[in-house]
Amino acid sequence: MIALAGCRLDLAVDMVVEPDGTGTISVVVTADAELVAAVPTIASELATDDIVAAGWAVTEPATTPDGGLTMTLTHNFFSDEEATNLLNSLGPPFNQMSMTRNSSGEDTTTRLSGLLGLSDGFDTFADDDLIAAVGAVPFAEQIAASGATPESSMGVVIRTTLPGEVDGAETNGTELDDGRLEWTVPMDGTILDWRALSTQSPGDDRWWARPLSVVALVALVAWVAFITVFIGYVVWARWQRSRRRPRRSPGPHTDATV
Repeated sequence: MIALAGCRLDLAVDMVVEPDGTGTISVVVTADAELVAAVPTIASELATDDIVAAGWAVTEPATTPDGGLTMTLTHNFFSDEEATNLLNSLGPPFNQMSMTRNSSGEDTTTRLSGLLGLSDGFDTFADDDLIAAVGAVPFAEQIAASGATPESSMGVVIRTTLPGEVDGAETNGTELDDGRLEWTVPMDGTILDWRALSTQSPGDDRWWARPLSVVALVALVAWVAFITVFIGYVVWARWQRSRRRPRRSPGPHTDATV
């Protein structure tokens, strides 16, 4: 469908990594109005059973303001290995994707790596099993006749939110105003090296700890001061009471004469 002249399909992948290594991957697919007009049944004919079976939550296609369609897929992950598998399950133009987390001393690093792009154009979407089943690259003649290219028909971006401090020397994404990192995937046949690294210090995911410790310290000092004053008052009160207490008169004294 994206090979139809004048039609466009945009794909945006957002990955949020939490401080504990868990997170969410969201994929937003948007078909423009020209594509919807060319394939009016696109919404009803989408087959998402396999995607849902793989654990993705899929929204129903929604109409965009300009007459296109958009659909969102989301999947949680609970480890770097699961995040790696989910990224690679997206397929081209996301290639050899990886997320790893390592701890050294008290610091934890999160590293992203991969290759972004379509080295063989539209043919990259057809793996060996599909070509063997069909006998050729699907729709090759229609694509050639339309004159469409991935660059003119597709737009793909991937964005990530990483915990801790991003290492600029090890990261080649563009930092957005909201702190996310963004990469625009090349569609002209070139391959972009996907790189990012962030480091978490022990307190990065416990921003509340310092204010709480200050409050606790103030409360402790106040309590010690109160106890000190209270004990001093008790001692002073007892001393005052002892001064006001009348002394007992001595008993009668009788001299004995031998």
